Amino acid sequence: MPFSCHYFVIHSNVSKEHSEDSVEEDDNDDDEDDSDEEDVENDSSDDEDERRDVKPPSQSDPRIYVVLSDFKGEQEGDLSVRKGEVLRIIRKTADGWWLAQDTKGSRGVVPKTYLKEDDDGDDENEELEEEEDQDGEELTDDRDKQRFNFFYLMTASVSLNDTLFKLMIVLATNFIQINCNIQILLITIDATDVLSAMGAIPSGFRPSTLNKLLVEEGHYAAHYIQPQLSQSQLSFKDLFLDPDTGKVRARQVNTSVCFTLWGCRMIPTPGVGVQVLSRHIRLCAFDGTQVLSNIHVVRAAYNAKSPKTWSFSPRVTGILPTLLDGDCFLRCDSTSPNLGILFELGVTFIRNSTGERGDLSCGWAFLKLTDDAGNPLPNRTYELPVNGGTPYEKDVAVEASATRGRKEKHGVFQQMLQARRQPKLIVKLKSANSRMQTQLSLLPDNLLHCLNCIHLLVLHRQLLADALLMDRPTMQNADLMCSPVLSTFPKLLDQPDLLDALRSAWLDAETNMNRAQKRDLSYRKLEFVKVYMSSVYFLLHSPSLSCHRWADPPSEAQRARVIYATLETLKNHRNNTGQSGAPEVFVDGTHAHLAFDVTELTFDLLRLAR
Repeated sequence: MPFSCHYFVIHSNVSKEHSEDSVEEDDNDDDEDDSDEEDVENDSSDDEDERRDVKPPSQSDPRIYVVLSDFKGEQEGDLSVRKGEVLRIIRKTADGWWLAQDTKGSRGVVPKTYLKEDDDGDDENEELEEEEDQDGEELTDDRDKQRFNFFYLMTASVSLNDTLFKLMIVLATNFIQINCNIQILLITIDATDVLSAMGAIPSGFRPSTLNKLLVEEGHYAAHYIQPQLSQSQLSFKDLFLDPDTGKVRARQVNTSVCFTLWGCRMIPTPGVGVQVLSRHIRLCAFDGTQVLSNIHVVRAAYNAKSPKTWSFSPRVTGILPTLLDGDCFLRCDSTSPNLGILFELGVTFIRNSTGERGDLSCGWAFLKLTDDAGNPLPNRTYELPVNGGTPYEKDVAVEASATRGRKEKHGVFQQMLQARRQPKLIVKLKSANSRMQTQLSLLPDNLLHCLNCIHLLVLHRQLLADALLMDRPTMQNADLMCSPVLSTFPKLLDQPDLLDALRSAWLDAETNMNRAQKRDLSYRKLEFVKVYMSSVYFLLHSPSLSCHRWADPPSEAQRARVIYATLETLKNHRNNTGQSGAPEVFVDGTHAHLAFDVTELTFDLLRLAR
């Protein structure tokens, strides 16, 4: 989670009245007091010298330079430039690598041999230096007026640039009371504000709103697949059995759509000092004020040759991983006229300097699922503008542009080019075939997930109905039920790699079924339990599998190796014995297991039902 930095500004000031009243006391002071005052003055002069060191170069040392030749950054922190570009030098160093800023606001180091002083920038330098001198005189006047004795600034694990440092001084000056001897001013600045001021992230980025809601309010899919109790809490609201067939009764909801995340373009990239661990989209049902479904995440495929373009559903061999699959469905029973899908583009990053992790929102988009007349949107491709800030902010740009707000001065062709530079999310609404519509009608009333997992969710729903509506002695009985599948299956929805392992194992089992077995629901349920117990249930309690951690490449690679090796071993055992889920595999000395816990087998209806 992004952190907040607290800055303590401690100062003391003496008013004129107080200083006059204390003249006599000062006359009686010892020589030690005089020496202390001299030390304080020396400290303040040292602080002022340090501030002068971080000021930009003066007119005798111009800051505007022209690039003589193309330079491509080879290391992190380098600034790639082209011949003829104009750069503003922020800091010069003895090693010849100068910190520069281009016209787009990007910062980095450039070798000084690639730069030439720009004679045309002298006037601009003079104006900038005159403004800085005036600012310094005003601060000095204020400091003399309020008679500071000392001014000390402490920062919490962050380096301030010149602009932010001046802002701190101005804020402290405005809060000073002249008749107060000592004051402590507490200023809270979010990490994203600091990173934005340092040029590490573009403006418009915010801490991830949906990630915060996911953690604090628990909008996990594991919660939404549980049955929902009716208002009386004596029966279920969304889970019924068809007495003729013994299957789950189909339920129609107000909104049921299928869509595909096609891609994103012109998405700003974080700057220097930030390593991106994951680019992804978090999405959910949203009515403008609250989240109405679980929050689902789809990871984007990244191409270093086109860093501002995100793509989804890449063409890979084998089964497409759930985490990368942009084909999704939404079921929502809300009657809100503003119902739609909220997309939050985000990155999980780590700061190189401190090693701290965080989740940022790169912008958000909203697709309202009905038109102004209340009719469903037609199935076609939509280009959604990506807005900056949070879904509760309005008119926030993702990245500030110097040409924004001046389109009327350009022609139609320039306006078209400018529109193509704006961040966009491309989403395609599509229709579902009859078989898929039937499967969707068996799922909970509010759920958003991948299309490739529908058959697994339907089987879990059927097992849930059997345990709660058919096998219970009475409907008033709420005792613990022994069901390893029902007690552990929700965990898979928060661990996509294990969900992929179950899909792979079930696909192998279906391949070996004949047509009659595929149509027999009873046989399919029994076989599903066997496959589940001999694959992911075995993995869930294996000490070799590390804990799931989001956007952690070493952990993801280790889990992938363990999952693949374990599935191969279990598959060979099944081929040799001809049985799935045989108990011998759990007592085999070559396989280690975690200590047994009764929660592995018990399904608690009262705790899990919504």
